[in-house]
Amino acid sequence: MRRVRCAIYTRKSSEEGLDQDFNSLDAQREACEAYIASQKHEGWELLPDRYNDGGISGGHLERPALQRLMLAVDEKRIDQIVVYKIDRLTRSLADFAKLVDRLDAAETSFVSVTQSFNTATSMGRLTLNMLLSFAQFEREVTAERIRDKIAASKRKGMWMGGNVPLGYQPDGRTLKIDESEAGTVRTLYDLYLKHGTLRDVKDRAENFDLRSRRRKRAGDRISGGKHFDRGHIQHILSNPVYAGRIRHKRNVYEGQHPAIIDPDVWEEVQQMLQSGAAVARGAKQKATRSPLARKLFDETGDRLTPSHSRKNGKRLRYYISHRLVKDRSQKHPDAWRLPAEQLEGLIADLVKKHLQRHDGVPRIVRDLTASEIAAKQPLLQAIQQTNQCLKLVARAELSPGTLIVRLSPGELATTLECDSTRINTGQLSLTSSFRMRRRGVELKLHLGDASPEVDLTLVQNIVKAQKWLAMIIDGMTFAEIAEADSVSKRRVQDVVDLATLAPDIIDAISSGEQPDGLTTDHLIKSGVPTSWSDQHEQFAKL
Repeated sequence: MRRVRCAIYTRKSSEEGLDQDFNSLDAQREACEAYIASQKHEGWELLPDRYNDGGISGGHLERPALQRLMLAVDEKRIDQIVVYKIDRLTRSLADFAKLVDRLDAAETSFVSVTQSFNTATSMGRLTLNMLLSFAQFEREVTAERIRDKIAASKRKGMWMGGNVPLGYQPDGRTLKIDESEAGTVRTLYDLYLKHGTLRDVKDRAENFDLRSRRRKRAGDRISGGKHFDRGHIQHILSNPVYAGRIRHKRNVYEGQHPAIIDPDVWEEVQQMLQSGAAVARGAKQKATRSPLARKLFDETGDRLTPSHSRKNGKRLRYYISHRLVKDRSQKHPDAWRLPAEQLEGLIADLVKKHLQRHDGVPRIVRDLTASEIAAKQPLLQAIQQTNQCLKLVARAELSPGTLIVRLSPGELATTLECDSTRINTGQLSLTSSFRMRRRGVELKLHLGDASPEVDLTLVQNIVKAQKWLAMIIDGMTFAEIAEADSVSKRRVQDVVDLATLAPDIIDAISSGEQPDGLTTDHLIKSGVPTSWSDQHEQFAKL
């Protein structure tokens, strides 16, 4: 007979009555001992260790006896946990799910002596699965309620916690200016207005010995108190909190706190950041940088290098395969030539969507407490601009049909103000399918489904229209064609105009690359222009 090692866990929420000779914990243990004795024929054996938590709530797992119990479970020294009632183990369904995961890993089950519940039986497993479903429901409802409360509070301009921005101190549900730090913020804005580049601001801030706030972290760890890097400077310059506003996702609301920076000045700085301008008064605008330089590679391992051309006085940037630059004497049919602004925007959107999922922080940073998650989530939400997203990219690889983007753990650690060793490297690789449309030597990239869907109905109707037009040229009437093909005369009249579509439009339809709104119904209702140039003009508006 297999030996089943049993441990009894008891708990009481309040300390009332614990000083009695026979208290609630003793009563629970006595009932559990009797139950174990009744299962002696099954090989159940009570272990001598006692796991009693007196005066501790069941709403959390930070209980000394429970921690010792779960340690013994992890070490596989216990086969069965016996409790008086399920709620003695935990009152939180979410915590219950966590405990069950650890019990399953150690092949340990538990039983409630006053409820028909034993995870060693099929009925107990059914009950367990039902409770886990409710646990998931509880987590989702709670998360929605918290998100709704945060959104409503931020719409009122309230400060909802997190890392307090440099230059402010918390004041209930709002912020008050900390003049000892506000001067640093004002200086950073003045430097950017004067010099116009983050690099210059960083260099001059170091000369002034401007430093970030020293923060005391868990375990008496100290962070901050260092010179500003460019990412931190950009975060400060783009943070609407300094203009007296509160950001929530993509929306910005008027805050209840005072502004350190005049709102008009803040708006001017945003225009400069977005345009990449270097706007000291009277200075010429510097050439736009290519943020994916030295980060972009094709399927051969060849680096895509920044290039540009000019058309009608406008500077057009591209990323082209390095072999086109290195060996101009040879043709390279497999080389890439991609519009830089479009490619940067698509990769930035891919990065932003990955980072700003509701579970972004706990996926990317390991071993965070709930308060740390709440503090760091706004740091990810603050990543809005293309250059901010591309700064986090370590490498991007293009191959036919696939784009792979790898994020930099170091840059993420800087953005999230944590040690790079805590970054979960398994969450730093992003993959997306894409399709390309060739325009001369230039390729245009479209993220998403790599296999465009062909509108077979439209293609079939074009074939019918071409057939019917040939029959009309041979002298047949609409009525004769309708009778021959068993369709209505009106249908022939509606569809036959599709035969006059321009050849390149038909080619696009055949490959599934026509505008989404270009369908048979649209063409019949709007009519097909007789001029091919009019057709192109009309379809370009879709």
